[in-house]
Parts: sequence; C-alpha cells; structure tokens
Amino acid sequence: MSDYTAQIEAAKEKFGALLAEQLKRVEDMKAQGDFLDYQALNKIIIGICGGDGIGPAITGQAQRILEFLLAEEVNKGKVEFKVIDGLTIERRAELQKAIPDDTLEELKQCHVILKGPTTTPRKGDPWPNVESANVAMRKALDLFANVRPVRIPEQGIDWTFYRENTEGAYAVGSKGVHVTEDLGVDFTVVTTQGTERIIRAAFEFAKANGKTRVTAVTKANIIKTTDGKFLDMFREIAKEYPDITADDWYIDIMTAKLIDETRRRDFQVVVLPNLYGDIITDEAAEFQGGVGTAGSANIGKRYAMFEAIHGSAPRMVTEGRAQYADPCSVIRAAAMLLSHIGYQEQSDKLYKALDICTITEKKLVMTGRADGATGEAFADYIMETIKGL
Repeated sequence: MSDYTAQIEAAKEKFGALLAEQLKRVEDMKAQGDFLDYQALNKIIIGICGGDGIGPAITGQAQRILEFLLAEEVNKGKVEFKVIDGLTIERRAELQKAIPDDTLEELKQCHVILKGPTTTPRKGDPWPNVESANVAMRKALDLFANVRPVRIPEQGIDWTFYRENTEGAYAVGSKGVHVTEDLGVDFTVVTTQGTERIIRAAFEFAKANGKTRVTAVTKANIIKTTDGKFLDMFREIAKEYPDITADDWYIDIMTAKLIDETRRRDFQVVVLPNLYGDIITDEAAEFQGGVGTAGSANIGKRYAMFEAIHGSAPRMVTEGRAQYADPCSVIRAAAMLLSHIGYQEQSDKLYKALDICTITEKKLVMTGRADGATGEAFADYIMETIKGL
C-alpha cells in the first residue's frame, strides 16, 4: 500500500483552517442583534442596483413601478431611492473583485436593495474568473435567508420557500480538498446558529401571514450529521409554534410531490438547506412559467436584497434587444421588497396586477424580440392596472 502520510497531513491542515474559519463565523452569529425594524426608521433607503446585461433595463422598469407606488412616501421623506451602477461585469473584471469596494460601501448605505442580474463568468467566457456577485453579496451582508414565493391561484398553489443561504453544501464549495489525484473531498457545513435563524424565520413568516403549515426538506435518513441536525432543530423550534402544523419530507420524494396535483396544494411554507433549496425552487418556478418569472429575496438581520433569479442575458444586449427583456421576475422581487419593509397594501396591489397582466387578462405579450412588447410598455400596463384596482 502506498504511503499517503504527506497528502493526509496536507489535507488535515486545509481542513483545520476551514474549521477555524467556520468557528469564527459561529462566534460572529452569536454576537448579532435582532432584525432591523423598518417602521422605527426615519427614512428607508432603497438601493437600485441594475447589475449588467439586461439587468439595468428590467430593473429600471421595476424602479418606475416602485416610485409610482411609493410616491407619497417619497414626498414625505419616508423613502429614498439610491441608484448604484458599479456592479457591471466590465468593472468587476477590471478590478478583479466580485463586488468593487466602493460599490459595497454604497450597498451598505441602503436598508434594502433591488438588484438586477449579474454575469458570473464560466469557462470559455472572455472574462476572468471572478466570484459570483450574488454569493459575495450574501456573504458580505450576511443574507442568510433566500426566500422565493411561487403563486398560481388558479391551481391552488401558494408556496413560500425559505432556503438557507450561507451554509450547507455551498458554504465552502470552493474549499474542497484534492487529497490525491484519485481522491477529492468536499464539505457540508451546518451550525446551530445558522440553522436556528432560517427555521425560525420560516415559522415567523408563517405566523405573520396566516399560514398553517411549515415543511422541512432534508435527506436526514442518509446524511445523518448535518441534515440530521437541521431536522432535529426544526422539530425543536416547531414546538414553539403549536398553532402551525410542522412536517418533514426527504428531498427525493419532495421533488415528486410538487408535481402531484392531489398533494402539492397542501404545501405552504417550506424550509430547506442550501443545495435542496436551489433544486426545489427552480422546479417550483417552472409551474409559474419558469425561473424568468420568479422573484427572490435574500434576507439578513440588517440588510435585505431582492432580485430576479434568471441570468443577465448578455446576448440580448449584443443583439440590441434589451428593451424587450421581460421584467416580470424583478417586478415580483419589487413586490416582495414592498411587503418586507411594511408596505403590504402596495405589495398586494402589485401582486394582483401581475396576476391580471400575466394570467387572467394578458393584453400584452413579451417575446424578448420586436414582435412582442417592450419592458417599458409592460411596466406601463402594470401601473395602469394598479390604478384600476
């Protein structure tokens, strides 16, 4: 048998550094305070960060709708919009930064952020391999809860997914170890603090919004340590919410139950570790028309960021079609933003207008090309519909 002593020692050293990093993160989480109370603020600052590709085009239309719905609050000085332009792939590549330092400081001056898609380079792209701006922003602002709603009233579907954003299989995805040419090892990270805050956030959302069921999704029968910890904490926290039914499913059968017409209507709020949340929320978005129609929230205790979950579609820009990009996803994100900062009436109106404009009435069709409506025309349609509600 070969002597792998040197390789094992090198791997142990890397693993030790990773453990030290994660234990430091645990201490930081222990020191955190409560969630920000938006109603106690003299002014709520909403950052508008267009990103790149089609991002500025679609985010600009969502901004118009937000300014329309919050016009009175802006006039009273209760709400301020701050436009942040520094998150383009060109600038990030030039500076070799996932988020340029000055842009991050601008983001930190806001309370909530509406963000357009950003390009993450992959092999073969003309850009250097800078980290995903989304991943970097979640880390920098500690946005631990990725919240994605999927609503299809005519099918009885009203789901809200709480995906843990900072732990699980993705937390240290770039820090696996190639022990030898034949053996590679990756790591899954779960902490008491990280698990508790995502599960509690899901139950608090259910309590505040009249939901009667919260479901955990794991593979705790096989991945017994990390998924097991997640499920154990879910069951403990559920005891604090006796008026809410708590149940759990394994990830494989959950993917099947979402397409089971007799069972899927029963699900309301679903809480999941990072990897499973990524899988399930993309599947769920297909029922609503695909990931291009879905909005997403990334919530922490101090900051919150709301975004479209599709890509930046640079080819549309190259071909001169950015004005025809569908802004539905980022408009849905804007509706989530309104609800998060306490403007529930405006949020409800926007959701209702989206249902009318995309499902029941649908006077405009967006194709992404000149044979369809522009994003500006669609935003106008939304605002006209809101006026009639």
